[in-house]
This record gives sequence, structure tokens and C-alpha cells, in this order.
Amino acid sequence: MNNLNQLVTPLLKVAELKKYYPVKGGLFSADRTVKALDGVSFELQKGKTLAIVGESGCGKSTLGRLLTMIETPTTGELYYQGQDLLVKDKMAHKLRRQKIQMVFQNPYASLNPRKKIAQILEEPLLINTPFSAIERREKVLHMMAKVGLKAEHLHRYPHMFSGGQRQRIAIARGLMLEPDIVIADEPVSALDVSVRAQVLNLMMDLQQDFGLSYVFISHDLSVVEHIADEVMVMYLGRCVEKGTKKQIFGYPRHPYTQALLSAIPRLNADLRRERIKLTGELPSPIDPPPGCAFTARCQHAFAQCRHSRPELTSYHDHQVACFATDLTNI
Repeated sequence: MNNLNQLVTPLLKVAELKKYYPVKGGLFSADRTVKALDGVSFELQKGKTLAIVGESGCGKSTLGRLLTMIETPTTGELYYQGQDLLVKDKMAHKLRRQKIQMVFQNPYASLNPRKKIAQILEEPLLINTPFSAIERREKVLHMMAKVGLKAEHLHRYPHMFSGGQRQRIAIARGLMLEPDIVIADEPVSALDVSVRAQVLNLMMDLQQDFGLSYVFISHDLSVVEHIADEVMVMYLGRCVEKGTKKQIFGYPRHPYTQALLSAIPRLNADLRRERIKLTGELPSPIDPPPGCAFTARCQHAFAQCRHSRPELTSYHDHQVACFATDLTNI
């Protein structure tokens, strides 16, 4: 019965997660609210990768900080293996935080420049485990080998490594406590193109070795196509389309998703899509439009789009939030 519950219960469940930031008004203006995340829901299964994509300002990184509990949501629900992550229980909260780790975008800023690599990697073990110094060092050396680093790197400082090596160190640090879930926030965007494939392949190998689940945040759809199992497309703090990688890349239904995919460069002319150029600017999260947030940039918008906000609708596990998209063939 327990095994059946494990199969049914998702590893991570998010329901209507919101994050609002108050903005103080000036002398002659009222206080306002930035709706950075405005009701996002999804489930993550063990061993799978969910990619979160969208333009800058869509709420991707805010979502990542909420999932790792760096910040707390304004409202919503967050469950890890059926346990409420937002319940006010300090000991349980600390334990569950160990199972959800994060790899940040910039390897030049995410590592303490004043600490050697041995100290950086041992710190999570020192704080969260009863391991002895010898046990900590053995675990550090084992993890370094897993990410392609040598024992001689232990006593070097972060500035002595390349960008790709620093991100390998950051990945190793995120895995020191043996988490089940890794939130990867643009983990390869700051790296040279020649190094990106190496780091992506490393992450996929580690996923197989440790049974990891990834929430992979990125704006680069060519990277997402390489690593994702499922894709969630976000726009102005909300999900506009969600489905398997095959559904999103093969049969995109939302006009915004179609525009994003048309911008992917392809060497093979048969795989190229007709370029869809978006005009206008991303609406402000302080003052979002009353209807669909994409209306001003959508070539298919009509009257209903300007007055009513479309909700996610399921069509054979492919979810789309759009009045204008023809979904009859899904």
C-alpha cells in the first residue's frame, strides 16, 4: 500500500502559488502591489525534469525561490511527498529544505570567494549532519569526482576556476545533502556555448545516478528541448501553456509559445518555423491588463480577450490558457 501511495503522490505539488511584493507610493500616490507570481500550479514526479520557460520578468526565478523556501509565498500550497512545506514546524521545515536544493545562475557570484572549495562543499554537511571531519572529506571527494573535479582542486579558491568548473562546484554543493529535487535557475546561461553541453550532459548523468528530479528554469528553448520531460510556459506571473516536451515543441497551441519556438535557430531548414515577431512590450506586473495579459501583443486577440482572463484548460494532458487558440485537433 505504501508503494502505491508513492506512485500516486507526486514528489512536489504546487497549487495556486502567489507572490506579491508591496511597493510604497510617493507623496501623491498610493501604495501598489507587484504581482510577481499570480497563481501557478503543477506537479513534479520523481526522476523527471520540468522546464519553466518565458521572458525575463515572467516570474520564473521568483517561483524558484519559493520552491526552495528562500522566500515564502503570499498565498498558495506547496507539498513535498504529500507533506505541507508551509506548515510552521521548524524541525520538519529544516529537514525538508535539505531535500530541495538550488543551483543558481551565476557561478561567479554564487560561490564565496573567501572560502576554499573544501570549505564550500563541507559547509552543508557541517551544518546539517553529524558526520565527522573524515566522513565529510570522503563525501566531498566522492562528489567532486562525480562532477568531474580532481582532489587537487580542494584547496583552491573559486577565482582559480573557469566558469564551467565553478558551475560544477555549485552543482556538487547542491548535491551534498542528497536532495530529491534540484531547482536549476538558468544554470548554463552564464557559460560559454562550448561548455553548456558538457554541463547539461553532466546534469542528466547525475539525474540518472541519484534519481534526481529537476525544476529547470530557462529562457533558452534549445537547452530545454535537450533536457526537459515536461514544459511549462509562463507569461507575466501565470502559466499559459503546459504539456510534455513533445506536445510543446511539436504542437504548440498558445500564440506566445508559438512565438518563442519560432525564434529557435535551426541549422536544418526543414525544422525551421516561420518567424513570429512580437510587437509591443511586456505589461507591468504592477498594473496588469484586465483581460488576457498577452492581448496587446497577440495577433489573434478579440473582444473577449480584453475583458476576461483565460484559465488553463486541459485537452488530453495538454493545458492551454487561451480563448483564441483552436484546440479542436488536440
